[in-house]
Amino acid sequence: MALLEVRNVTRRFGDFVAVDDVSLSIEAGEFFCLLGPSGCGKTTLLRMIAGFDAPDGGSIWIDGRDMTGVPPEQRDVHTVFQSYALFPHMTVEQNIGFPLRMEKVPPADISKRVEEALDDVSLSGMAKRYPSELSGGQRQRVAVARALVDRPKILLLDEPLAALDAKLKEKMQLELITLQREVGIAFVYVTHDQQEALALAHRIAVMNKARVEQLDEPSRLYSFPRNRFVADFIGTCNILDAQVLEYDAGRMRLRLEGLGEVTALGLEGPKPGDRGILALRPEQVAIGRQLALHPEENHFAGRVFDFLYLGDVTVYVVELGNGSRIEAMLPNSAPGKVKFFEAGDAVEVSWRYDAGRFLRE
Repeated sequence: MALLEVRNVTRRFGDFVAVDDVSLSIEAGEFFCLLGPSGCGKTTLLRMIAGFDAPDGGSIWIDGRDMTGVPPEQRDVHTVFQSYALFPHMTVEQNIGFPLRMEKVPPADISKRVEEALDDVSLSGMAKRYPSELSGGQRQRVAVARALVDRPKILLLDEPLAALDAKLKEKMQLELITLQREVGIAFVYVTHDQQEALALAHRIAVMNKARVEQLDEPSRLYSFPRNRFVADFIGTCNILDAQVLEYDAGRMRLRLEGLGEVTALGLEGPKPGDRGILALRPEQVAIGRQLALHPEENHFAGRVFDFLYLGDVTVYVVELGNGSRIEAMLPNSAPGKVKFFEAGDAVEVSWRYDAGRFLRE
């Protein structure tokens, strides 16, 4: 049995459905992300797991026990909020020891466990400081230490890195991965940041409009999205309107809107006439002044409309003959070379038949 089971959970606020018949399970020791845009229901679901909100339908089970009617303080779950919610008048050690004092743990045991918690989050030596004397990253670690000090079965984290700058966020992501591995506690992590979820999670539930669109490992979500929303939301993706012309022996022939025919990897089910999209990642698209024709590849000519320099890579927006645009990505690996093409340059693009994925709408 899974450590946490969410069974057909629904939550309404008046006529608004915030969470709609969601089911998922999370294993002990798993780093699990709830990912989706603002308003998709992920924080509402987290609050129901914590016990701050009650479902209108369905149930939540922790370690084989139905949580219906069980208050937050009686669940073996702790939450770290985006604001960290530290007590400003308490020192770091007093903040971390607060849950233990509420449980009437002997003072000697509190000191020992606070010391261990500080060591877990690499804050040894900071025990006497106040929150106002700490950086954002340090405050975040104190909040995590306080949540972990009595070793809950599940740690819930509601966008805890959202307020940090990019460099500190990356550092804290690495620290969270290491910490979660060391303490072995299940983390349920809410974020709207796709890159953060891909970097942190063992599995991700992508939510949209109160439902789970797809639940999978990060690499499968990225490479095998189930629908247009997931393909477009996870990373960068070319979304090309397509119609099935033919399916034969594992390959499909598609007509791309206004562009012409391409071949794609065949999927079971689609029939001639079916409409959908071809989802194609920019890094799968080759770009050059003149590309060799190959029977396994789709090939088009165009001009560079624009480009976006991102440091390690450059994304080129290529306008094809019919006015449609496609993105191609090149690594900036050549010494001293920051870009290969300028806006207006004539180029060719190509991709292997199995690079894109046909998805029904």
